[in-house]
Amino acid sequence: MTVRVVSLVPSSTETLLVLGAEVVACTRYCEQPELRAVGGTKNPDIAAIVSLEPDVVVLDREENRIEDHDALVSAGLEVFVSDVRSVDAGVEVVEELAAAVGLDSLVLADIATVDPLVRATAFVPIWRRPWMSISTATYGGSLLRRLGIELVAVGGEAAYPAVELREVADLAPDMVLVPSEPYEFSDAHLDELVAAFPNADIRRIDGQDLFWWGARTPAAFARLATALT
Repeated sequence: MTVRVVSLVPSSTETLLVLGAEVVACTRYCEQPELRAVGGTKNPDIAAIVSLEPDVVVLDREENRIEDHDALVSAGLEVFVSDVRSVDAGVEVVEELAAAVGLDSLVLADIATVDPLVRATAFVPIWRRPWMSISTATYGGSLLRRLGIELVAVGGEAAYPAVELREVADLAPDMVLVPSEPYEFSDAHLDELVAAFPNADIRRIDGQDLFWWGARTPAAFARLATALT
């Protein structure tokens, strides 16, 4: 029996399609124009989702809101919730998604470590006004660590801490890695980072490769390894 899925998580949508699942709708951020869009990750159209009568709706702890989860559950829909904060967790979720839709999983476990030792330290800005970063307690931080890049410790234990550039500069990161999403950093913003980190290697990187876990992880790992050498 085919399982009809609505996915409200870009990483899951991409992974489910690679698995061969019947995804009947997704969010406008999933970059799947051939699929019906049912709102965004933070403001999905609950009524539209219910009308599609999916067998399962896929959400993520960080991507989606608890109130939307509760509304879907109250409507009698089955909900799958991922919580990916590391590369290993991403591999496990792919297996869980495959099981949820009754399909064979993908082999993602053999994601090699380029260098078991730290090659460089880095600061990764993900927002401006306020400046925000990622911590080691995130999928992106975990992926970079496997590439030999250690994030400078800022913002305590928060996964996505707000930071002051001058305080990060005092930690003298070797690199400033500027992802293409979730914030669109302009050339003027890069100039601001160059001024704040005059001795750092500042590079633009693909935000989807850094933050989208799942089916893309092995290829993203290889692309980032090349981009960071």
